[in-house]
Amino acid sequence: MTTKSLSASSAVCRRIAENIGRVMQGQTSSIRRLLAAFAAGGHVLLEDSPGTGKTTLAKALARSVDAKFKRVQFTPDLLPSDILGVAVFNQRDQEFRFHQGPIFTNILLADEINRASPRTQSALLEAMGEAQVSVDGERRDLEQLFFVIATQNPVEFRGTYPLPEAQMDRFAMEFKLGYVEPADEVAILTAQAERHPLEELRPCATLAEVLEVKEAVHHVRISEELKRYVVDLVAATRAAAGVQLGASPRASLALMKTSQALALFDGADFVAPDQIRELAVPVIAHRLVLEPQARFSGRTAENVVEEILKRLPVPA
Repeated sequence: MTTKSLSASSAVCRRIAENIGRVMQGQTSSIRRLLAAFAAGGHVLLEDSPGTGKTTLAKALARSVDAKFKRVQFTPDLLPSDILGVAVFNQRDQEFRFHQGPIFTNILLADEINRASPRTQSALLEAMGEAQVSVDGERRDLEQLFFVIATQNPVEFRGTYPLPEAQMDRFAMEFKLGYVEPADEVAILTAQAERHPLEELRPCATLAEVLEVKEAVHHVRISEELKRYVVDLVAATRAAAGVQLGASPRASLALMKTSQALALFDGADFVAPDQIRELAVPVIAHRLVLEPQARFSGRTAENVVEEILKRLPVPA
């Protein structure tokens, strides 16, 4: 892929970021992370308190891209068939016909995913890992662009179920939006005084352009030294104090690909150590399972990754 093509894809990323920024005040870092995962072909989990803008961010991305978008509100009584689809018997034709569920789309918002039972949550495992679903013994491929952005409230909230480790590992990235600065919050009040800015948001990128961006990510160079740095970061979690289950090679792949996507976003045709370090915590931390004693002592997965980043030498 030529430098001109990479520059065009980088411009598409920035255009989408600017479009989302019209709605999401003071969330530049979150938008960067979201688009890095989006371009890299990963999926994103947003965990934060209610009212911080998780659903708004997902909707802003969906409205910025001219692609199919569906939303599933996860509830305790939601069934796997409500997501995947179901075969219904047609009496006239005397045969079963498959009715597609909302998972057959380009961008899927799984809202409050941890309010559904683990059985229903696991319905997404195959789709997120292999871009396909198996229903009634038949494999059905998903769209070429398939992106899940899930939101969840903190697990200690009432009526929530913790996501299984296998489910967490399917998300390329997990991060929090947090509260914005007072000045940005005032801007939010002003912007929504009469109507929500989402209502005026229009697509600024086509599906074809997004697919070109995903292809361009593969052509962003990453040196052998930085690949080894990625592997060393992930491998260090498996021997870290207080960690019961470290990150898998899927984390290494996710960190490499999202770093390539972030480099493209920044207008570079090669990955720098700074991009890897910026994404290490949101890519790795949510995959770790800490020992009970470590959790009770106040140690967090984010702390573990941050300590590893400080300890490991950065390739020159």
